[in-house]
Amino acid sequence: MAGGGVAAPSDPIDMVQYTEEEIRAAVEEAQARRTYAFAHAYIPESIQRAVQAGVRSIEHGNLIDDASARLMAERDCYLVPTLVTYDQIAQFGRTHKFPEAGLRKLQDVLHAGAGAIDKALRAGVKVGFGTDLLGETHPAQSKEFALRAEIQSNADVLRSATIINAELLQHTDRLGVLKPGAFADFLLVNGNPLEDLAVLSGQGERIDVIVRGGIIFKNALH
Repeated sequence: MAGGGVAAPSDPIDMVQYTEEEIRAAVEEAQARRTYAFAHAYIPESIQRAVQAGVRSIEHGNLIDDASARLMAERDCYLVPTLVTYDQIAQFGRTHKFPEAGLRKLQDVLHAGAGAIDKALRAGVKVGFGTDLLGETHPAQSKEFALRAEIQSNADVLRSATIINAELLQHTDRLGVLKPGAFADFLLVNGNPLEDLAVLSGQGERIDVIVRGGIIFKNALH
């Protein structure tokens, strides 16, 4: 948590948390376990501090500026936007008794996500795919595709969710590809997602086959 959060009750969005030395210690410990550290951050100061300390990705990043985007690109740091979580909190926050303080802070980031992605892409940052949905909002996971398609081409959204996420997770040999030795995780959809990302929307109504680890979990083709 390199900065304040929407859901956290006591830390403002513009708060910077942890020193660069503390974040670097977390990065080094992660590397010792052959993995990586990522950081929740919204504002340029917290983004830059985390990137300079060596984090591999920034989660959210709604309030990124051009300078911090350029730094991310220089350090090969990924951005993982989570547009749908703000969309869902805005729609259902009060219904699900989301804290009033959080609803007020939501306004600081709600409409900034699309612009942040645009800044990141223009700077050459690799943009992954995430949702960060909370509790009762999990059924909206696939809406992230539609929100991202308002900013990027369908092909680029699909690349974010597959190839780029595989790079971020350091599993390019097993994720995001169809080849011998890779995880056999794939979908067969009713339609062409390059033309219509709605094939991935809802609760899988247009997903005919789901295979995970080589095991068929859904087959609607019978």
